Amino acid sequence: MTSSSAPAPASPGGPQTHRPVRRLTARGRDEAHRVASTLELFFDLCFVVAVAQAGVSLVHAVAAGHTGEGILNYAMVFFAIWWAWMNFTWFASAYDNDDALYRIVTLVQVAGVLVLAGGVSRAFENHDWTTVLIGYVIMRLAMATQWLRAARSAEGAERTMALRYAVGVLVCQIGWVGLVVLPEAARPWLFLVMAIAEMCVPVYAERYNATAWHPHHIAERYGLFTIIVLGETIAAATVAVKPALGEALGDLLPIAAGGLLIVFSAWWIYFVVPIHGRLRAYKQAFLWGYGHYLIFASAAAIGAGLEVAIEHAVGQAHISALAAAAAVTLPTALYLLTVWVLHARHFKVGIAQQLVLPATALLVICCTFLGDWAVLTAGVVCALSVAIGVTLTARAGREARAAEAGALA
Repeated sequence: MTSSSAPAPASPGGPQTHRPVRRLTARGRDEAHRVASTLELFFDLCFVVAVAQAGVSLVHAVAAGHTGEGILNYAMVFFAIWWAWMNFTWFASAYDNDDALYRIVTLVQVAGVLVLAGGVSRAFENHDWTTVLIGYVIMRLAMATQWLRAARSAEGAERTMALRYAVGVLVCQIGWVGLVVLPEAARPWLFLVMAIAEMCVPVYAERYNATAWHPHHIAERYGLFTIIVLGETIAAATVAVKPALGEALGDLLPIAAGGLLIVFSAWWIYFVVPIHGRLRAYKQAFLWGYGHYLIFASAAAIGAGLEVAIEHAVGQAHISALAAAAAVTLPTALYLLTVWVLHARHFKVGIAQQLVLPATALLVICCTFLGDWAVLTAGVVCALSVAIGVTLTARAGREARAAEAGALA
């Protein structure tokens, strides 16, 4: 996940593309017109099934009053989904040759996430992580296979890097077995240790050689997954609203309107700046890539929170109005702050622009205490932050043009 100084090899779209199995060699970082492939889009859509299952299980846990336990389980399940997705994304950006074997191994990863998705409810309700672990191991073994293919075609430092990736992935899978053999109280601590170990594998593997990922392609891939997660948020809220439309329309309309404003604002805020230009340096790439765990997890949690708020409005959730509101406002605030840290702050000029998103996050948290109007008010606050941001950016642009015109006069 760092910039590479190696010369850019030819694109795999050359004369040998008719061969069903080809050498898995690195693609060029400056390859023109690099966009997400149909296989990558299919991969994302299948992964969002697991995201949806994690969200549904979080809703049930929070609505039943098991908030702390639900959040912990959600964090663990979402890490497995996100980490497998992220590893594939960066690998594909550097090595996707689209041959038959590459496609088959990728589809094995898809099968793994579907197995994982099937075990999410058992992990939440019965603390049985066996199916989740099997699905995760399937995905990670497929990823190790891809790295071994890359190592076979590479030489020198690149080969060492690929082998380190493969060995690191395989060794980590041994540690994850503890989720099904250790006592329940020890599992969160094991998760923390193993999550850190997993995230250290890329840092160690790429210490002396970097994968040749494509900055524009990576930015597009992350953007597309953000869109899919936000879409799942709207879908989840819609499903929750539908059964109660006839009996509690007046209570649901503020939640539905506020939820739409939050999701629309979340999309606007994420995509208002082109981030690919900053994905060049080693530290930036790791911070940006790893930081998206919070963006993706909080975006999906917004949808779960909206479902909780709806269930509370119709009397199906055994929690207070404050807890129901917090299920929406807290992930929204986390999303705003994380997008500001990873994206927006690099493009803001002046203290006023820099304060928009942090101040919005604080106001959204304050909305938690407004009871039944919390979600709608939070949505209005998010929409106003977008309007203020657009206004400040336009004003700064006019001032810059005026200053430039004055300098030329």
